[in-house]
Amino acid sequence: MSAQQPSASSLTYRDAGVDIDAGDALVERIKPLAKRTMREGVLAGIGGFGALFEVPKKYREPVLVSGTDGVGTKLRLAFSWNKHDTVGIDLVAMSVNDILVQGAEPLFFLDYFACGRLSVDTAATVVGGIAKGCELAGCALIGGETAEMPGMYPDGEYDLAGFAVGAVEKSKAIDGSTIRPGDAILGLASSGAHSNGYSLVRKIIERAGATPDQDFHGQPLRDVVMAPTRIYVKQVLAAIEKHDIKGLAHITGGGLLDNVPRILRPGLAARLHRDAWKLPELFAWLQREGGVADSEMHRVFNCGIGMVIVVSAAEADAVAATLREQGETVYRLGEIVEQQPGQAQTVVV
Repeated sequence: MSAQQPSASSLTYRDAGVDIDAGDALVERIKPLAKRTMREGVLAGIGGFGALFEVPKKYREPVLVSGTDGVGTKLRLAFSWNKHDTVGIDLVAMSVNDILVQGAEPLFFLDYFACGRLSVDTAATVVGGIAKGCELAGCALIGGETAEMPGMYPDGEYDLAGFAVGAVEKSKAIDGSTIRPGDAILGLASSGAHSNGYSLVRKIIERAGATPDQDFHGQPLRDVVMAPTRIYVKQVLAAIEKHDIKGLAHITGGGLLDNVPRILRPGLAARLHRDAWKLPELFAWLQREGGVADSEMHRVFNCGIGMVIVVSAAEADAVAATLREQGETVYRLGEIVEQQPGQAQTVVV
């Protein structure tokens, strides 16, 4: 049987909206970015059907810890403001900070980039941010997927998902089980709104008539609103190495009110003192322009605190000193107390 010869009306995948050559060009752009993130344990990375990673031999009883997340509607601002260089850092941060709270060292990361029509320049900029995030977290960008799906996304738009895998020594996993009344609560400063609450952020920006280029305390509003999520991995792992960390909470969706209780057993509550830290200018502006109540602010946004750490009161100063040596801004937020009947597990007083 003879091979089918193309005719003048023959269709190609490119005619259907998928450019294989663009996909190949993106892979070539990504390879040097991923190479910068390589670390011990990577056996095979970008380019294969599956990535291979060997758990470091320093672990005697390694427990794998995994996490997945996206960037949410912060991407809508990336599209409308044409700012794509930081959302990749957000993507990595949301997953590696999540697995960090159990004491895990992030080992490797995979990303999923989906779009309607592939722009190699935009995708490479996004992946550049992902690689930067992996460098900050000390994990390898070991693989991923770029999906060009005509008709699924409008031109100029895309979606992101990320997947992190880490390891922790079984005997050193942090689960909050040793938290007791009287323990101290420390908070690490956030870099901004991180990647949560952006549906409300966008609504407030619209109500205020704000523009991305307008001055906001010496910076363009665009840079303040799009500041990437802070990655706490190396700093907190250094503290875990030296001190007894009883509990960690990543302040993401649900803000301070909903995330801290995730590490508290029944009968315990976190009492936070609102005068322990100053509400950053971004959040003060959002609250003022949106007329947002305090309780809603604390439930939607991190309000300037990106990571909460619970330690014994006796060790609080030493832990804070270690974290400050690592470049963190640390606040003594409050203390663990016995939960009273009808009381929420996080109270801000």
